[in-house]
Amino acid sequence: MPMEEEEEEEEGRRRSGGGGGEQRTMEGEEEAWRRWAVLVATVWIQALTGTNFDFSAYSSALKSSLGISQEALNYLATASDLGKAFGWSSGLALLYIPLHAVLLVAAVLGLAAYALQYGCLVSGNLAAIPYPMVFLVCLIAGCSICWFNTVCFVLCIRSFSASNRPLALSLSISFNGLSAAFYTLFANALSPLSPSVYLLLNAMLPFAVSILALPAILLCHKQESQHHSTPNHDRRVFLGLYILAFVTGSYLVVFGSSTATRSAAWVILTGAMVLLALPLIIPACSSCSYVDTHGHDDPHKPLLISNNHQAESNAVMEKTMEHQPQGSCGTLLHKGRLVVLGEEHSAKRLIGCVDFWLYYTAYFCGATVGLVYSNNLGQIAQSLHQQSQLTMLLAVYSSFSFFGRLLSALPDVLHRKVSLARTGWLAAALVPMPMAFFLMWKQQDGSTLIVGTALVGLSSGFIFAAAVSVTSELFGPKSVGVNHNILITNIPLGSFLYGQIAAMVYDANGQRMSVMDNRTGTIDTMIMCMGVKCYSTTFFVWGCITLLGLASSIVLFKRTKPAYAATASRSSCKHQVSS
Repeated sequence: MPMEEEEEEEEGRRRSGGGGGEQRTMEGEEEAWRRWAVLVATVWIQALTGTNFDFSAYSSALKSSLGISQEALNYLATASDLGKAFGWSSGLALLYIPLHAVLLVAAVLGLAAYALQYGCLVSGNLAAIPYPMVFLVCLIAGCSICWFNTVCFVLCIRSFSASNRPLALSLSISFNGLSAAFYTLFANALSPLSPSVYLLLNAMLPFAVSILALPAILLCHKQESQHHSTPNHDRRVFLGLYILAFVTGSYLVVFGSSTATRSAAWVILTGAMVLLALPLIIPACSSCSYVDTHGHDDPHKPLLISNNHQAESNAVMEKTMEHQPQGSCGTLLHKGRLVVLGEEHSAKRLIGCVDFWLYYTAYFCGATVGLVYSNNLGQIAQSLHQQSQLTMLLAVYSSFSFFGRLLSALPDVLHRKVSLARTGWLAAALVPMPMAFFLMWKQQDGSTLIVGTALVGLSSGFIFAAAVSVTSELFGPKSVGVNHNILITNIPLGSFLYGQIAAMVYDANGQRMSVMDNRTGTIDTMIMCMGVKCYSTTFFVWGCITLLGLASSIVLFKRTKPAYAATASRSSCKHQVSS
């Protein structure tokens, strides 16, 4: 009898263990579905909230309606970018209100700001609004974009483990580069000859996609996920998502600038929306193929560092420092540099860090110049008699910016084959930027403009997407919300400075012209510039500035390379031990 009782108890334990395994599997399936649904929601939000990228599509109409100079128009573009300087307010809001409320606030701010501009532009009363009020409205619109971005960053960080966060962030941010292309498709389908339709779309689409994505966002945990992920399975799902993203970008490159007929535009738009919805297949498939590998990947592991390995990292750094050159060059490359990656930096410590200012300069003299170029694309095309090609140029910039953002995932995809620090990839991404501007400085025609626009979009897109991961790796993942918003304060500064350079050159070479406003029948006086002289000097100056950004990124790479090497060495040792 005792033997029988023992056998019954053992059988009960087996059944209990089996039930626990089934429960963990069900929980894992639910968690997997939740994570991918949240990622798809961030993709939708990013794809339809990059409203600052279509400014050049309606900037000429705005300039004409307000009767302002190119310099005054530049101030409005700066106002939109200045909203990013208040991006910290979204992080502050998260301390007091839930994530979905932050999303809705962003949607309402954008709706109000762009709807006001649209209503006044269509009615012809925009000139009646005081210029400072228009400036304020543009600033609010820019601030709403930053709130949207913060929501997406936080969702990716909370939903994915440390090893997969860069892939999730790169994918999500990539689709922000397609915003201009999507808006162009909507505009071609609704009213291809009306620039004001972009303002209407800027008001309505972000609000609509926020409501659509809200159910998925409500599924996201307040803190990082407590369940364990399966790295190999996740990588396969990410591969599928990146393939879909590449197909979407290619589709928009081929068809994004087509304006044949209204019916054809609707067909192309429908195809783009289908491609945008296709990632929804991934959460359904992932829940069916989930395999419970409890304990493989803890989302609470630090991104790149733990206290247990501090001594090891320091030892590696000491060996590296023994072989460093002395003198002024050695001081520049090694004094005060980061010893380890992933160490948390407070705002005060960040401001005193040499590597941060090198990083800041690389961004300020790189991606920000590309953003200012896109803001001026309307006037650039007009001055070169390429106004009819503006839609195509917008699609080219948007699509190649998207591919640049997708390529920002290469450091994570090829990390086992290519041992290049992420800051090295950043430096490589800056190489096409000065090439593009010097090319357009030497020769300004339709084909050169397309090539230059593609190179600028590719380069700036990579930097925009990689920046969040670089900030997280260099200055700590927990502080990334505050530190990244400090980094992007360079955008309004660069927007003002570089835009002012372009505006001064444009106005100096332009002539006052009288233009009939077809909506009101009034005659407006404005400065217009036609010919290569309008932007030739600007392209040369921008090329020199981006060379400075490239040099700064190379120095940053040299300074951070040992820290990346130490981290890679530690990861390799841990992998061998676990094997």
